[in-house]
Amino acid sequence: MKFRLKRPSKKQRQPVIPRAYIKIQNGQVEIMGIGAWYSYWRDPYHLLLTIPWIGFLSLLAVSYVAINSIFALAYLAGGDCINNAQPGSFSDAFFFSVQTLASIGYGAMYPKTTYANVIVTIEAIAGLMGIALMTGLAFARFSRPTARVMFSRIAVITPHEGVPTLMFRTANQRRNQILEAQMRVYLMRDEITAEGQFLRRFYDLKLLRNQTPSFTLTWVAMHVINEFSPLYGMSPESLMQTNTLIVISLSGIDETVAQVVHAYHSYSAGDLLWNHRFIDIIHHTSEGHRYIDYKYFHDALPLA
Repeated sequence: MKFRLKRPSKKQRQPVIPRAYIKIQNGQVEIMGIGAWYSYWRDPYHLLLTIPWIGFLSLLAVSYVAINSIFALAYLAGGDCINNAQPGSFSDAFFFSVQTLASIGYGAMYPKTTYANVIVTIEAIAGLMGIALMTGLAFARFSRPTARVMFSRIAVITPHEGVPTLMFRTANQRRNQILEAQMRVYLMRDEITAEGQFLRRFYDLKLLRNQTPSFTLTWVAMHVINEFSPLYGMSPESLMQTNTLIVISLSGIDETVAQVVHAYHSYSAGDLLWNHRFIDIIHHTSEGHRYIDYKYFHDALPLA
């Protein structure tokens, strides 16, 4: 009797993709599930670059102990193969492995059999590769550019030059400059097409000034709500009903590291204050100088 192996179907061979859930609360759209821990193990390099430092160092320590324990067991399997080590002692074999893996150089203990020298050779190669790998990962984590940009917790819609205008504030929290800074603002909302199809549609929100040669202190972004604006004719209720979200992307060159940095922020419909204005944070001294007080950076007042 002949048996024929059944090949798995194309559908069966496809990898299982974790589900992502869209949670909507107070107009804020949050995607749940795409950052699940188990999915990161499929991309270990990305995992090692994104986990917190405490997690990275803990994982490094556990891996170091585990590798030395494995080689210690390999030495114990060879019997009395290490000079000046107590036969059957796991601690002696473990610390001998530490010396070999780190290329420290042998003191009292050293291999005395061919078996031990073979394991030492394998461990020395593994140690060189491990040091190179960990050094590269640590350097990649240290050298990754980050931006410390603060966004106001709320955005306001207030008249400017007689026209309703969307405004929000940003500030550079570092004592340097972000050169050639550019800001892009997008509006996302739910829509139903004429055919009855549901869409999450994106719109560009044009700013009065979307770039600056030097972003040092603060930047007030302004979008005029005229007949060409996606916000034209909208109300707080309609923004909530369509789950409107305003997304900001800011990028520029950090003058200290000469690398491009990015910052991201979003405002839900509940974060927009209508007919409010920001409290002024620029003040003048009696000597004619100006200074910025960030105490009221996130605060706004209703229009009279």
